[in-house]
Amino acid sequence: MSETRVICFANNKGGSGKSTTCSNVGYFLAESGKKTLLIDGDMQLNLSLAFFDEDRVLALAGGEKNLFNAIKKQDDLSDYVVSAGYENLDMIPSSTLMSSIEFELFSKWQREYILKKCLKNLRDSGKYDYILIDAPPTLGGWVMNILAASDFLIVPVEASPWGLFGLSNLFEFLSEASGIAPDLKIAGIAVTKVDGRKNYFKQTMETLKELPAHLFETYIHLDSNIEWAQDNSKPVGKYRRSSRSSKEYQLLTEEIERVCR
Repeated sequence: MSETRVICFANNKGGSGKSTTCSNVGYFLAESGKKTLLIDGDMQLNLSLAFFDEDRVLALAGGEKNLFNAIKKQDDLSDYVVSAGYENLDMIPSSTLMSSIEFELFSKWQREYILKKCLKNLRDSGKYDYILIDAPPTLGGWVMNILAASDFLIVPVEASPWGLFGLSNLFEFLSEASGIAPDLKIAGIAVTKVDGRKNYFKQTMETLKELPAHLFETYIHLDSNIEWAQDNSKPVGKYRRSSRSSKEYQLLTEEIERVCR
């Protein structure tokens, strides 16, 4: 039986490349032979859209097999898993109803641990080497749930002045969350949407190096192949294996595996 590692991808700033990073890391983990489960924890459904076309995503979001229904009923998540369409890769899709998840959690007993409880059987089964959770770009009770259920946190950050905005709030939130998730480790900051030609890139990197977190060596550069891959509901490694971003996400995945041991 393998030891399952739960990794969440979170940033309260939208446009950080969070869902893109989660989906592509998940794909490359699965391709390397690691049994991987993706959990779409965001009402925007971007992680689900990275693997399924819009009709399929909306059907899953409106059906019974989605994360919102599981959390609302406090069910075992084992019953909500669907294939992501690739070997070794499964998913628990999201729902637009996740917009009301804070309301659903409000009156629940030990509400910060509901996701952890729902995930327990899947985790204990050892079926998966990795469980990756895509968190919404907010700070609140639902994100606290995700942190409490995770072993490691990865913070994708867009390499721009606006990409840095709000990071101090995130780290303050993480400090407050330490009582709820005392064993959570910050695996590192993954820098995305890099344009090395811009002067602000160097300034951005200097700022990130001052934060109390590991900085992954692999950067993800701007690449139109990422958008084309998303438009085709495929990971960039499947859409165009030879692309720069595909090679970078593969390297980042290998780096994440080394850190999250």
